Amino acid sequence: MDKPLRYSLHAETVMRERKLDPAWIEATVRAPEWRLSDPSGPEVERRYRAIEALDGRILRVVCVEASDEVRIISAFIDRGARKPA
Repeated sequence: MDKPLRYSLHAETVMRERKLDPAWIEATVRAPEWRLSDPSGPEVERRYRAIEALDGRILRVVCVEASDEVRIISAFIDRGARKPA
């Protein structure tokens, strides 16, 4: 069973402002094309996925996965993101 997603106030705000579909966020969290650690701390992770509806641009979702939930901290289109080789 998939863990529930919990959105920070910041994440909810930027999703609305940037017109990011919650389905894109969920797909990126649950099935990222790649992941990287976030420099802010070892528990924080960046998850990336190309979004076809956005002409393949890369969505970055910053989150923390706990034993009972995934907390979404932020999300945005990352113009500089490149999939690691």
